[in-house]
Amino acid sequence: MAERLLVIRTPSGISGDMLCSGLAVLAGLDDAALADDIAALGVPVLNGSARVVGHSVMRINGFRLDVRLPQENTHRSFKDICAIIEASAMTLTAKVLARTAFELLGEVEGRIHGIPVSDVVFHEIGALDSILDICLAAVLFDRLQPARLVCSPLPVADGAIRCAHGLLMSPAPAVQDLLAGVPIYGVPAEGETVTPTAIALLKAFGATFDNWPNIVPEKLVRIYGGKVFKSLPNGALFAIGNSHACGATDPVGISAHFHSGYSHDHG
Repeated sequence: MAERLLVIRTPSGISGDMLCSGLAVLAGLDDAALADDIAALGVPVLNGSARVVGHSVMRINGFRLDVRLPQENTHRSFKDICAIIEASAMTLTAKVLARTAFELLGEVEGRIHGIPVSDVVFHEIGALDSILDICLAAVLFDRLQPARLVCSPLPVADGAIRCAHGLLMSPAPAVQDLLAGVPIYGVPAEGETVTPTAIALLKAFGATFDNWPNIVPEKLVRIYGGKVFKSLPNGALFAIGNSHACGATDPVGISAHFHSGYSHDHG
């Protein structure tokens, strides 16, 4: 029986804003519908803060999330984050997904600093952009309701990342922790290829990391992030569709059809 599949391929990495824009385009949301989903988060300062726009790299068209947020210095605890999620107008499923992603990040921060989750105070993770990315991605994932998410193995790079704790080696400590059990491979680049919000969301969504599954795509979209690595293929590919049961080496019987036709034409 066919199942609904969401597929993400990440040759240059993945971030929370890329997940949001990819899911929004697959869901076919216009600016007004996306604005409604953001308003449902219940954080007034986020209203009207993001929209999906056309974008191209090397003259290859795609999409990206245009985010405009005010500066803030607010530090939020895990309890604060949960209160925001609980008070929102998100569906129950979206709330569970968002809370799961923040729980993963809170547990990681606790392990990194040797404190319980209840004592964790979020900096970058508690900032407005992370609340927007995690909660909006949860809403959009719930809107698409795939039976399964298949993501490619994730690229990682050396280099440095600047954050609230100073200059750190890549991958960032939270990403380093959350990458345990995930297939990764090295790429010829420097800096952050996978963000903490992105890997937390992929795990909250129950992603498996593997090659392309057997899928009949209904829509495929190219998504760009804010960073471009000159040494890597740019952007990520998102696809939605239904699985099919044909063999991976000959998914629609093309080989038999081709050889049959070839024999007929040249026999």
